[in-house]
Order: sequence, then C-alpha cells, then structure tokens
Amino acid sequence: MITLAVDCMGGDHGPRVTLAACRQFLDHHPDAHLLLVGLTDSLKAFSHERATLVAASEVVAMDDPVEVALRKKKDSSMRVAIQQVKDGTAAAAVSAGNTGALMAIARYILKTLDGIDRPAIATQMPNAKGGATTVLDLGANVDCSAEHLLQFAVMGSALVSVLNDGGEPTVGLLNIGEEAIKGSEVIKKAGELLRSAGNAGDLNFVGNVEGNDIFKGVVDIVVCDGFVGNVALKASEGVATMIIGGLKAEFSRNIFTKIAAIAAYPILKALMKRMDYRRYNGAALLGLRGLVFKSHGSADAMAFEQALNRAYDAARNNLLDRVRTRIAHAAPLLAPADAQPQPGLAAATH
Repeated sequence: MITLAVDCMGGDHGPRVTLAACRQFLDHHPDAHLLLVGLTDSLKAFSHERATLVAASEVVAMDDPVEVALRKKKDSSMRVAIQQVKDGTAAAAVSAGNTGALMAIARYILKTLDGIDRPAIATQMPNAKGGATTVLDLGANVDCSAEHLLQFAVMGSALVSVLNDGGEPTVGLLNIGEEAIKGSEVIKKAGELLRSAGNAGDLNFVGNVEGNDIFKGVVDIVVCDGFVGNVALKASEGVATMIIGGLKAEFSRNIFTKIAAIAAYPILKALMKRMDYRRYNGAALLGLRGLVFKSHGSADAMAFEQALNRAYDAARNNLLDRVRTRIAHAAPLLAPADAQPQPGLAAATH
C-alpha cells in the first residue's frame, strides 16, 4: 500500500477540485491510501475506505508571503502534509498551493540531500515525438552556478529513469546555440562539468540544446536556471491554449469550416490531447530528503489527479533512493562553487 499525503486546501479551487481528484485516483489505484489534510469542516463529507482525514487548522493562501507561510502558519494543511513525509507516515506529499511557500516549507522540514545545495522543480512538457521532455529548474532558483546545473542534471536523470521505467535518459544544456563556445561563463563551465560527468558515466550528456529543442524532443532532459525554465513553461502553456482556442474558433466560423472540422475530428482530438498541459501536471521538488510534488494552482480535477499519479509512480519506483544513488556516484563533481576550498582559507580559520 502506497500512502500519499494530500494538501486538500491548496490551489485556486481547494477541496472542490482536490477531493474529486482524490476519489478518481483511489478508484484507479487499489493499492493506494491517501491522507487528506485540511480543515475538518471542509473534508468531513468525504468518505472512502482507503482515505484518512488529517486535521489542519490553517491554510496557506496563494498570495501569502513565504515568511508568513513558514513562520506564522505552522499548522497549515501544506505543512502538515509535508510533515507526514518527514514522519514516515506518507511516501510523498502533493499540493497545488503557493509554490514559493511549498518549496520553503519542504526545504525547512525535509532538508536537502547530501551533495545537493539547492532543490529544483522539474516537470514535463509535451514534444513533437508524442512524448514529453523533462525540464528543470522551473523557478526555484533564479541564479544558478555551473555546479547547481550539474546537480539538476543528475537529479533529473534519476527522475526520468523512473518515469521511463529504466534506461539512461539523454541530457541537454539549454543555451543560445549548440556550440560549446556560446553562452555565458556559467553556461560554458556547466557544459564542461556536464561533459566530465558524461565521461565518468554519471550522465548521458549530449551537449547544448536550444529552446525549440524542448518541443522537438531532441533530448529527454533539458537543464536550465529557474528564471529561463519558468518563462519556457508559462510560454508553452500560453501557446498551447492559444492554438487549441484558435482551432476551435476557426472551425466554428461557418458551415464549411464545421464540415471540415467533422472530417478532421480524429486528428484534431489527438492534437488537442497531446497539447493539453493538464496531462503533464505535477512537478517534482527534487533534492529533498522526501518526495514532494507541486500541482498547478489552477488545476482541475483531471490535472490534479495527474499530479497524484506522478507522486504515486515516484514512490512506487523508489525515486528518492535512485536520486541518492546517482548523487553518491557523482559526488566528486557536485560540490557547489562556494563550497570549494580557497587557498589559505583553512589556515585562516584555525
């Protein structure tokens, strides 16, 4: 039995969406158990033999500052859900709440893994090959060193090996061109570290990739800093919404376009399904001593269920142990720049 802790109060819609998704999830996973965390009055109507209600007296609002969520709301549904992972009661926690608060609380309670300086947010984006490209970081870290980008690549490789049920995923470094001489000094150094990790057998690094390669499916994993990754994510969601909305509007213009839409319906349906970002909902917070997954705040029941599915798959396939194993193997390369010994520093501190 795999147990997940669910922050039922988080997101734009709260229990109206999360509880519906939880019921769908339980119907599809007979070996799963859910800890439904939230305000008692909001959850008491939900009943299922494989669901347990866990009371929390506070809720982290989507616009709460991180300091408020972390220091003042110590009995929030978000924090209580993550505490279930810390206590070993749940294998993973899932929340659609405030991203900054979720990362801060998860890092405070669970701490980071040895060898990891900063956790990263990783999710999948649909590509032209019919699959998905995993991208990280997506907003947890705006300024990253070359060593941080290497850490993201190692953690991302562990995640994708779980999602793909084995194999060695390919890794690309997001840059303004494929050539190794392009990019900032940080990106150039990151490329050197990634190549070294590839030569050491820690990664399957194929080189630099450009933004459009994310959607071509050139590699399984694209590594970037959180600023660039978050822009890419939001842009992809916006483009998908625009294309789907444009197709619907165009094919409803007149009788001729409606006839064309009927003829092309199977193709259009497949295209819209592939571009529906709800199918890829559920971002992993990698680098922590426990599994935490972030759902999009505006997720509907279908999308939130996908986040539960990702957390379930990660727990069932021992993602945390795989991340630890990869980190241990790559340990000599992973130390962040500010942790490297400085000449004369040891003498100065004794």
